[in-house]
Amino acid sequence: MRVGVVGLGTMGAGIAQLCVEAGIDTVGREVTADLGERARDRIVHFLTRKVEKGQIESFDVERLSLTVDLTDLAKCDLVIEAIVEELEPKRQLFAELERICRPDTVLATNTSALSVTEIAAAVSSPERVVGMHFFNPAPLMPLVEIVRAELTGDAAFDTAFSLAETLGKHPIRCHDTPGFVVNRVLIPLLNDCIRVLDEARVTVEDLDAGMKHGAGWPMGPCELVDLVGVDVHVHASEALYEKTREPRMAPPPRLVAMKNAGLLGRKSGRGFYTY
Repeated sequence: MRVGVVGLGTMGAGIAQLCVEAGIDTVGREVTADLGERARDRIVHFLTRKVEKGQIESFDVERLSLTVDLTDLAKCDLVIEAIVEELEPKRQLFAELERICRPDTVLATNTSALSVTEIAAAVSSPERVVGMHFFNPAPLMPLVEIVRAELTGDAAFDTAFSLAETLGKHPIRCHDTPGFVVNRVLIPLLNDCIRVLDEARVTVEDLDAGMKHGAGWPMGPCELVDLVGVDVHVHASEALYEKTREPRMAPPPRLVAMKNAGLLGRKSGRGFYTY
């Protein structure tokens, strides 16, 4: 099997790492060669650490080829999109991929909150489009939501599900509803937690400690938003609010202000915490 990954940011690089670790030939596409090389360096770094820790015996970095040209994905059996979390860029990409790839190539989106059906509407063969929502960080989080859009065919769905299992993940089946399963529950819960910062006049540290030691969370809500990315969370919240009009889905003003100020969490070096 040959897998393509479009977008080698935090999530895309993590997915590519999983494929390389599983011994799958992987084509990673970025908009510049420099961004691709940076992603390769991160992948090699993390896999080398796993070898040193005895978690894996070895890996073959030659399984990963880099490109800036989408046409190099033409021979892939499945392509996973992991670009910016905005509808139109994804639709434009899928239209290009349909033109480039074989008719039987499965086209998967890693969107966390956008409609897979709306993305699939950009192609003339929507039966080949499926959602594969990995969770951040992809190499560590075991869950993958396999999302069936309105016109997703069984062949595409089963191929995506099987790939997730090959990557050592725990896939679950879900339909194309706002937020799918996990984010439909988690995003409003995180938004409630952030609102408590102002309403209860609690500190970030105490809020996180409360949820970890009182509710059994492995990390606090502020730590989690910093890890995911404040901008990513705000985009997902806005997308869910647009679809549901449920007030709890709307991003809290504090998060919107942080996003606008560039306080994005770990990736920017500062969010609720300083890194």
